[in-house]
Amino acid sequence: MLQFVTENGLLTQARLILLDSPLVVATAFTALAFTSFTNQHEQGPAKAFDISWWFWLVMTGLGLGVTVSIKWVGLFTIAWVGSLTLLQLWVLLRDTKTVTMRIFAKHFLARAFCLIIIPVTFYMAMFAIHFVCLSNPGDGDGFMSSEFQATLNNKGMQDVPADVAFGSRVSIRHVNTQGGYLHSHPLMYPGGSQQQQITLYPHKDENNVWLMENQTQPLDANGVEINGTHVWDNVQNITENYIRNGDVIRLYHLPTHRRLHSHDVRPPVSEQDWQNEVSAYGYEGFPGDANDLFRVEIVKKQSAPGEARERLRTLQTKFRLVHIMTGCVLFSHKVKLPDWASEQQEVTCAKGGTIPNSLWYIESNMHPALPSDAEKVNYVDPGFFGKFWELQKVMWKTNAGLVESHAWDSRPESWPILRRGINFWGKNNRQIYLIGNPIIWWSSTLAVVVYVLIKGVAVLRWQRSFDDYSNTTFKRFDYEVGTWVLGWAFHYFPFFLMGRQLFLHHYFPALFFAVLALCQVFDFITARFAIPGVRENPVVNKVGVVAILAVSAIVFALYAPLSYGNAWTKSECQRVKLFDTWDWDCNTFLESVSVPSQGMPSRQRG
Repeated sequence: MLQFVTENGLLTQARLILLDSPLVVATAFTALAFTSFTNQHEQGPAKAFDISWWFWLVMTGLGLGVTVSIKWVGLFTIAWVGSLTLLQLWVLLRDTKTVTMRIFAKHFLARAFCLIIIPVTFYMAMFAIHFVCLSNPGDGDGFMSSEFQATLNNKGMQDVPADVAFGSRVSIRHVNTQGGYLHSHPLMYPGGSQQQQITLYPHKDENNVWLMENQTQPLDANGVEINGTHVWDNVQNITENYIRNGDVIRLYHLPTHRRLHSHDVRPPVSEQDWQNEVSAYGYEGFPGDANDLFRVEIVKKQSAPGEARERLRTLQTKFRLVHIMTGCVLFSHKVKLPDWASEQQEVTCAKGGTIPNSLWYIESNMHPALPSDAEKVNYVDPGFFGKFWELQKVMWKTNAGLVESHAWDSRPESWPILRRGINFWGKNNRQIYLIGNPIIWWSSTLAVVVYVLIKGVAVLRWQRSFDDYSNTTFKRFDYEVGTWVLGWAFHYFPFFLMGRQLFLHHYFPALFFAVLALCQVFDFITARFAIPGVRENPVVNKVGVVAILAVSAIVFALYAPLSYGNAWTKSECQRVKLFDTWDWDCNTFLESVSVPSQGMPSRQRG
């Protein structure tokens, strides 16, 4: 325990509002519960299914649920417990004398319930509480689908007409990138055509409203033809003017009297040859030109069955807009425009644009010729399981998308040797830099290496018919230390498969298991193995423990100013900075630290 108390990295992380500290605590609790359960299990059939046996098995399942609810790194803890559980069941299956198939089935079902059902239930319950407590919209809801957002307070909408026709006033949402609205505002591009900007905007706004025009009948803001005659003389006409697959339309931006427009000009940020700029072009009374024309292309596999696959239907039809003159499709991606567009999302016209990024749908819809009793639609409530599953996918996609380089990231091969840390904060000649206690990190890594080497030699000796495993002490060493090394491996090696940003703190759960392996190796060497002059003298064990803890505490104190953000001097900093890769800046600190005078200033006394 004292090894963890004197670990600078764990302390630094614990002083900040980050998830890694509760993750390590939950991992430690799970390891304690499972070890206690294993001890009950190893006491034989008499202890099976008694109160303490059930208690520690249930606590293990609860610990797994807590761990994976904090961070998905808890899945590695589940893999560790699962592998050892399978080993226990395999040993039970071999015991044909005392373990009948009925008893084996009870062991299997008990573990399945406690180690699968309980963690899954706890994990899902945390999200149920999450959905109840976080019912209001916020910055993070932009990651979720429109159906999910519609379940949030103030985000739900009234039922809207399903039928879309020429003359409809609509808002159009992008399908793939968190559903921003097709948007324009009275600001111009600083380069390119210098015409009015087209963006994706994540919030409802009057600048999201577009009038859907027939290619031969440009309308004004009131749905009236430019020549002064109204398009619709009676209600029946609307059925003849539904917008169908393949129809050519114009999109008239009602607030600024301009039409959606594209041409052979590169976009302001994505300057690739396969993308064209999209702008809003024209003025009030101007009938537009051929570069305003887009063809509706309904994507039937993405649309609801029935009429939504033949003509535009609010919410139900997913479609692409193909530019008639150039053949490109209206497109958006996660690229943000600069400050001159309020960092809103870029919209372009892409030649060969991918389906996910070129799909759109109509969210709001109003038409003056629709009767009050016209068919209406709304978002389908996904329910708890739909919201739960969507959130899992969004979390996975968001984490996998963190691939940009970071100034303080590091790769897994550097963690066990403590090659570099993380700079958290610096101000007023002080700095908080996450760096572990070198004594603890290096000795724990050495313990893992020692075990692997001993295990390798034992396997070679076993192949040569040496029976090392008949020695009870060695057998216990192999299992007990091997248990912690297996936990270290499960929490370490999967990071080699990840291409996302990684940092030193991702090693903390593995460090926990490595320190346990260190303690076990030390205990076996100084107290269990029959080493002449060592096992016979218990003072060696006690003195060794005190020495290790003393050295760890001294080193902890040397690096404590980086953990606490305390005052430090350049000379003290440079004295303990052993490697250039430990890249905190000693120039941050002063040449000397003045000692404050004792007592209060005279004006505060009395």
